[in-house]
Amino acid sequence: MKISLGWIGQAIVGSQLSWYKIGFYTGTKAAMSPDAARLLGQFIRAHRERLAPPARAFGRRRTPGWRREELADAAGVSMTWVTFLEQGRQVSASANALARLAQALQLTAAERATLFELAGRRDPELLDPPAGELAGELLALPGLMAVPAYLLDRCWDLKAWNSGAENLFAGWLDQSAERYNLLEFVFLAPLARTLIADWPVRAQRLVAEFRSDFACHPADQPLQERVEELSAASQEFSRCWQAQAVQYREGGERSFFRGAVEQRFMQSTLVPSAAKDCKLVCLQPLNQA
Repeated sequence: MKISLGWIGQAIVGSQLSWYKIGFYTGTKAAMSPDAARLLGQFIRAHRERLAPPARAFGRRRTPGWRREELADAAGVSMTWVTFLEQGRQVSASANALARLAQALQLTAAERATLFELAGRRDPELLDPPAGELAGELLALPGLMAVPAYLLDRCWDLKAWNSGAENLFAGWLDQSAERYNLLEFVFLAPLARTLIADWPVRAQRLVAEFRSDFACHPADQPLQERVEELSAASQEFSRCWQAQAVQYREGGERSFFRGAVEQRFMQSTLVPSAAKDCKLVCLQPLNQA
């Protein structure tokens, strides 16, 4: 899907989309640090105290909201555990217990995400959400860029690109195809081996980056099918995949060749916060007027 909407101007700046730049945001999934434990305790207490007292509450209440024992009872956890959490102690917090706590606290989606991030756990409800249709504002983004740009979905299918990307990848993006998958192009298209500088190194790197994404959705059927199809079609992909190498997607200099002419770019990858399965890849020319 080619989109050409002109120079970016103030479009991204004024957009309601929020962004994470690859390499700067990885998500907290490790054990709680002392600071995170303290912030988690403050967060839980504040949201406990904002709750309206239970309808059947009796007696004079010295504190606002729910008591700790009421929260513990509603979440099906021990009051001691809730107390330790609110005190900022580095206690163990399972994902399932946090999910019950989030429900009892009546947290919004954003608040629930904060709870799990502070606790260093993955939300069990978000471990493998189905991939949805991309919003029109996302599909329009490549066309707003003044440099070659394209939008990848969870399977690394290109869902939108601009004229700069089509020119750079002439012979692929300007041809009719059922789908435009980056890994299929790199491993199955003869053009990729002459176009991409240091093809063996870049190909291995891309598979390692893809495996990092795959680990977030190991039960996703379309992802599994792509891996199976590519493994059957390309021995090189299969070897790279079986190597189990994993790397975060990072920016940096990229080179492409058209005959003897080298085109150099600085690649940046952005992830919209509302669609973390997507990647907006931008290639800033380095040696072109």
